[in-house]
Amino acid sequence: MYNIVTLKEKGQKLPELTLVMLGAGSSSRFDKKIKKQWLRVEDAPLWLFVSENLSQKYPFKKVIVTFAKEDLPYAQKFSNTLHCIEGGSTRQESLQKALLHVKTPYVLVSDVARACISDKTVKELIDQCEKYDIVVPYVDICDTVIYNNQTINREDVKLIQTPQLSKTEVLTKALDTKKQFTDESSAIGAFGGKVGYVKGDKSATKITFEEDLSNIPCLKSPSSNSFIGNGFDVHAFEEGKIMKLGGVVIREDIGFKAHSDGDVLIHALIDALLGASGAGDIGELFPDSDEAYKGIDSEILLEKVSAFLTKTGFEIVNCDVTIMAEFPKISTFKDAIRFHLAKIMDIAPIHVNIKATTTEKLGFIGRKEGLAVHANVVLKYYDWKNI
Repeated sequence: MYNIVTLKEKGQKLPELTLVMLGAGSSSRFDKKIKKQWLRVEDAPLWLFVSENLSQKYPFKKVIVTFAKEDLPYAQKFSNTLHCIEGGSTRQESLQKALLHVKTPYVLVSDVARACISDKTVKELIDQCEKYDIVVPYVDICDTVIYNNQTINREDVKLIQTPQLSKTEVLTKALDTKKQFTDESSAIGAFGGKVGYVKGDKSATKITFEEDLSNIPCLKSPSSNSFIGNGFDVHAFEEGKIMKLGGVVIREDIGFKAHSDGDVLIHALIDALLGASGAGDIGELFPDSDEAYKGIDSEILLEKVSAFLTKTGFEIVNCDVTIMAEFPKISTFKDAIRFHLAKIMDIAPIHVNIKATTTEKLGFIGRKEGLAVHANVVLKYYDWKNI
């Protein structure tokens, strides 16, 4: 806590600050499948690493992190000290939503994609905050600058970075407009506020494109840990329905009692995938109280979960499934199930194993009232260091 000691030694009163981290963007310029917010730094997703790293530099009253609606439930499982909220469709809308939770006179705003923020930058922002409505870090341009086919003085050009430290009241008023701004300093400047500048750090590169990762010195590789999950599901038989296991039609005269199509194998597999990623269970993502999932093809649910895992920084290593049934006979369908599941999850067929067994005529399975499936999966982090 270098800056706290320094400021106290000067006899300077510490300003009350809230930290807002913006992470609700779509990450569309980075990659079509994975979101940069969820790249792992050792075991932490990027948003958590950056938020905790920055929050250690100052005793913030509150740390607020914004997320896309679909990411929020999973993000909330990572910390009970960060205040995770739903963001908006634009950076500005996300910030406006965050400001509703800010009760301090000053607010420090940054992007989760700007990973390597130095202690020096934070200290200089705080040192200057009482003199201006907003203080922002910048870096100089060293190359020739052409604007509208005209060379302009590069000494007049500043590349603006985050974090930016604002007076909360001024920032809130400046954003109360339909005009969209790319950062807080633009909004406050247009509002007529006083903008102050401090030298930033060239190592504080914002991750926008995949190639930017090679220029981020503070990020360590994702850990090599493996994550094991298991799932178990049971369904009773129901006549007059189509039976599908692993997305493959097994019979057309008898299926499963269920809110969805009842594909008990896919349901168990989804629970295993969610368990390995720490994302809860199938009922949390696809509740049977929701009419949107009534009769739904379970393949669609597995596709959604597979996409969710990829987006949040995981890769599926393999899965091993055991079907427990006296009826119907499964052996002739195992390969079809294996290849079909591999296609849905975008992994090699050899990494999907399907086993079938009976219960020696014991219990409800032995009485041919239904069947059960047990699934195990292994996940690992996407290794962005070796792309």
